[in-house]
Amino acid sequence: MNGSRPDVAPLERLEDLTGALESERSRLRKARYDYAIVDRSRFARLRSTWFLFKHALGLGGARDQFAAVSRPELAFLTAAASPASGEAAPAPAASRDAALPVHAPVADPYERWRAANDPRPADLERMREIAAALAYRPLISIIMPTYETPEPLLLDAIRSVRDQVYPHWELCIADDASPSPHVRRILDDAAARDHRIRVVYRSENGHISQASNSALAIARGEFVALLDHDDLLSPDALFENVVLLNRHPDADMIYSDEDKCDESGRRRDPFFKPDWSPETFLSKMYTCHFGVYRRSIVERIGGFRAEFDGSQDYDLVLRFTEHTDRIHHLARVLYHWRIHAASAAGGTAAKPYAYVAAQEALTEALARRGEPAVVQHVPGYPGHYVPRFEIVAPGRVAIVVPTRDRSELLDRALRSIVNVTTYRDWEIVVVDDGSAEEATRQLLVAYEAELGARFRVVRIDEPFNFSRLVNAGVAATAAPYVVLLNNDTEIVTPDWLEAMVEQCQRPQIGAVGVKLVYPDGRLQHGGVILGLGGVAGHGHYGEPAGSPGYYGALVCLNNYSAVTAACMMVRRAAYLEVGGFDEELVIAYNDVDFCLKLGAAGYRNVYLPHVTVLHVESASRGSDLSASNEPRNLMEQAIVLTRWGPSIQRDPYFSPHLSLRHSSYTIATS
Repeated sequence: MNGSRPDVAPLERLEDLTGALESERSRLRKARYDYAIVDRSRFARLRSTWFLFKHALGLGGARDQFAAVSRPELAFLTAAASPASGEAAPAPAASRDAALPVHAPVADPYERWRAANDPRPADLERMREIAAALAYRPLISIIMPTYETPEPLLLDAIRSVRDQVYPHWELCIADDASPSPHVRRILDDAAARDHRIRVVYRSENGHISQASNSALAIARGEFVALLDHDDLLSPDALFENVVLLNRHPDADMIYSDEDKCDESGRRRDPFFKPDWSPETFLSKMYTCHFGVYRRSIVERIGGFRAEFDGSQDYDLVLRFTEHTDRIHHLARVLYHWRIHAASAAGGTAAKPYAYVAAQEALTEALARRGEPAVVQHVPGYPGHYVPRFEIVAPGRVAIVVPTRDRSELLDRALRSIVNVTTYRDWEIVVVDDGSAEEATRQLLVAYEAELGARFRVVRIDEPFNFSRLVNAGVAATAAPYVVLLNNDTEIVTPDWLEAMVEQCQRPQIGAVGVKLVYPDGRLQHGGVILGLGGVAGHGHYGEPAGSPGYYGALVCLNNYSAVTAACMMVRRAAYLEVGGFDEELVIAYNDVDFCLKLGAAGYRNVYLPHVTVLHVESASRGSDLSASNEPRNLMEQAIVLTRWGPSIQRDPYFSPHLSLRHSSYTIATS
């Protein structure tokens, strides 16, 4: 084993090897996807029956459920599934060693995805060859506390480690005084069979944190990885992490995507995660499985803390990420969370104390960071939280409202600000773009009389240019916080400004966006996804406003590359720092461009789930899709694509395994 850091020549060799593997994967994807269609046939139904029959007779363990179909089984099933007249014949046996689903019909998008992405036996053999050629082959210590683990689940968990294609690992097991004799028998047998398996037996039960620390105490690896005693690793889990470490040897934390595995062995419910998203992490423990951490940092921060049992990993990572920002995401499903009655994957009732512990860990972490907050549970969604930060940098908020006539819309927007808002230190700057109606003039005069110095009008008389209007509005105020607000909106949440200032005051935050809903209750905005529909689009568009979204995205704080300027807050200093809105982008994508400029300057943009604003989208100017607007829209698309092409091709806050054809976070299957 070579634990030295890689130099340039081996890295070039690594790129050649991994490039060849990826090329082979790409070449096979279409063939494997086409073959998956055959899975709807009579052949597939018989094959599933065969696997269920094997499992019932004890002829194969859970490992078989994840393995490719062997050639003898294929021969048997091919003979049994001779096609009827007019039915397409199954593919030749030689093409059928892909890792295909064995239980669910291929119409299931995740099974189709697996057919194209799961490693085949040939892929795993290639990975073994690459692993042997790596210049940097660190020892990884897999930490696994056990207690009363059901025998088949414990055997399967250990087997999933022994099946790793990367060989330089040790499995550090601490049994937390299990009374059942089968646990010691299995662990002793495993340690006798493989010298890489090391076991310590605790004399008394101390629960998961103390057991994890006992396992950590015998770890010798440069990195530690966490595995629950009843879960499974993909055979390429360690390999993928070590390949990343050869490319990024300074990485301190790596997390991957995950799915669930039910009691029949069927894999489902994949969680395709975003790259590192600090505000999202303050709302839910989304990194979770499979986590790999530099052991020196884990030891420096004191390992696991018993007072946070149930959410001890959340507490660990909150502290860990205060010591490093070298955090990487592997967009591969490397961990299979087993679903059974006693597991957290089986439902929120399994470990209710865990949610209290998470809330306490978050509260302590924010206080430790000098950002005191009240951490609120999201009602109806255990494990999801909204931190409400103490406002330590209060200041005036200038609400910039561009408008042209349509006085009834403007009045509704302004009246909702005046009547609903509980934050008192605000002013309104209406940027009037050549209004000609007498009703609009009278409305503005009335608000000037009512609000005095808290209301002003900036008049511009020129062809409509949204970017120029908001720039003029921001230039007319010295307020430290600026809200851009469309004239066709209506405030719903009374403490909307408090909630936005709570985030905007934080020096790392750029733009703050909120939930915008149509009057009929459909969602218009819950964060902008780059590449959606070509350039950018609103995730979860058109879904019920009360929907939790993809893994709670709509009920949590979430980092996004961009948020809409229909209701956006930003510090005036940050606005000016990045040059405000680009006036070359007259109508479309100017907010996307602005948010990307904030991101390039080192700021993070965030969506707030607890602020709702009604929005009658484009009521005052018409749709971008109309024939008259199309040429201008295409030109603005071209500007943004030219300027931000690489970012738009790969939004860090949106998984590459999710479709950019739909706003509903569907799996990309082709």
